[in-house]
Amino acid sequence: MTYEAMSLDVQHLLSRLGITKCILVGHSMGGKTAMTLALQRPDLVERLISVDIGPGSTAPVSEFSAYISAMKEVKVPAGLSRSAARQLADDQLQPVVKLPQLRQFLLTNLVEVEGCYVWRVNLEAISRHLADIMNFPVFQKPYPGPALFLGGSDSPYISSRDYPEIQRLFPKAEIQYIKGAGHIVHQDKFEEFITAVLNFLP
Repeated sequence: MTYEAMSLDVQHLLSRLGITKCILVGHSMGGKTAMTLALQRPDLVERLISVDIGPGSTAPVSEFSAYISAMKEVKVPAGLSRSAARQLADDQLQPVVKLPQLRQFLLTNLVEVEGCYVWRVNLEAISRHLADIMNFPVFQKPYPGPALFLGGSDSPYISSRDYPEIQRLFPKAEIQYIKGAGHIVHQDKFEEFITAVLNFLP
């Protein structure tokens, strides 16, 4: 689960879909994957939109590892209805994941498989690769195309300390914040998010 590996996954998908150039939007880990692809293969990326993440280490501001641990501890008995299973998992996550919107976001990954509730994301692989996920690969050559870094005003993930590296790797970058949005910008302020994205498109 490195950004180089995830970038290759996107490259293979683009190839399979016959897309020779795309406008790439990624949130959080997806934003780092999108940045990696743009820096590795700028010929494939017409424009880049990175949502609430910059090209640096997120370890100082992230509670991600605590969330993964909490998800691993969730126990949901078989045979419950979907709503009861989600409510039980929500109750178990609540002591660690304080924000209800963030819990709801995580719970979208709780799925029923043959009567049992499991996480659809590979928590073991994520745990093993936490250092890779928190960091960002080293690149020397900048991405020459237009880039938008779209942050939530209530989120710590794009701060002024990220600006020099954003400018170095993405010299045509714009940095915008959506007022009142946290880390999950597109969930917190959907209409404002869509407007900002559409305004950036050619």
